[in-house]
Amino acid sequence: MTSISPFRALRPQKRFVREVAAPPYDVISSEEARAVAEANPLSFLRISKPEIEFPQGAADRRIYERARAVLEEFRAKGIFVQDEKPSLYLYSLRMGDHTQTGLVTCVQVSEFDGGKVKDHERTLPHKVEDRTMHIEAVNAQTGPIFMTYSARPDIDAIVERISKGSPEYDFTADDGISHKVWAVCERPVVEEIRRAFGGVDRLYIADGHHRAAAAVAVARKRGEEAGAVRGSEEYNGVMAVLFPHNQLRIMDYNRAVRDLGGLSKDKFIDRVRKKFLVGADFRRRSPSRIHEFGMYLEGEWYRLKARKGTYAPSDAVDSLDVSILQKNLLSPVLRIQDPASDKRIRFVGGARGMDELERMVDSGAFAVAFSIYPPALEQMLRVADEGKIMPPKSTWFEPKLRSGIFIHVLE
Repeated sequence: MTSISPFRALRPQKRFVREVAAPPYDVISSEEARAVAEANPLSFLRISKPEIEFPQGAADRRIYERARAVLEEFRAKGIFVQDEKPSLYLYSLRMGDHTQTGLVTCVQVSEFDGGKVKDHERTLPHKVEDRTMHIEAVNAQTGPIFMTYSARPDIDAIVERISKGSPEYDFTADDGISHKVWAVCERPVVEEIRRAFGGVDRLYIADGHHRAAAAVAVARKRGEEAGAVRGSEEYNGVMAVLFPHNQLRIMDYNRAVRDLGGLSKDKFIDRVRKKFLVGADFRRRSPSRIHEFGMYLEGEWYRLKARKGTYAPSDAVDSLDVSILQKNLLSPVLRIQDPASDKRIRFVGGARGMDELERMVDSGAFAVAFSIYPPALEQMLRVADEGKIMPPKSTWFEPKLRSGIFIHVLE
């Protein structure tokens, strides 16, 4: 049984929502975010990524205080208004011919403590600390956690019925992705949805592990400070969007490396051949099956196929293509032991495509790039169910949730 709760979202008035809604803070660089905010002062990046309003490299509490100040300014100007009644919300995203619709709600911290929320990614302390300080400064969760659950016909039917009504928001962002939102505040419908989710035995974090860890950390801290905790306190709810598993799409999460680790092209390829079958003239560029990879080097595409015996097919983590590439090539050949911290490697979300990998290598800034077949959602769920951790940057979900559409105030 999954416990969810409605909440009084702080959100933009309709006429401002398209300008306010912004990419998540962690998928855009500070330089890119600064350019967006300079062109659009209403961009939520001024709140979710407040360092852009300071000189490059600045890092102290003033950054988080600035986020609070901008949020207060937006509220004072009526850009953001808080709903009067606790509500649940449907959030639908359409990218090309793909549509996914999720429920925006608060998941109780007790679900995290009780092991009902499964994760698959190791969090980095400094990133959790950053989001913890951000939540504490603005007294709100400003970005929902992206979660999934095993699809259920009863929930699908409720969602379909509600989404036939007129949406509260309906806009298309600059990247061409369309966003629709429906607000559900009628008590009978809210309770119907809550009862339906009572049949969901577990939730999985698809994206937003650091935000989730920070929200839970803030709740625990406030609970300790308060002494007696009922569990119904606003800070004990973690804002999330819950999508049925059969609507999600994982795209490839590719790699580019700045150098060949001191090896010549010929020696590098010879080393690669020890663990991979290497074929030239890979015109497709992107792999079409698991355990196959594309490699772009000096203007040429190669097809790599993992040799038998280089991975354990029955192991949930070892059989992942990102694990195979890391264990058999990036680590032993290119000497990248910790891809999460090594500055020689860059991760490229699949939405940017093979042209981006070619551009990076052709520019001279990178020596080699690898295209990877995306993991199946079932692989991610298996890793989470077994309590294991996927390698860094294993999954790239598209379309991305926009920040600034919903804010959960911790009052």
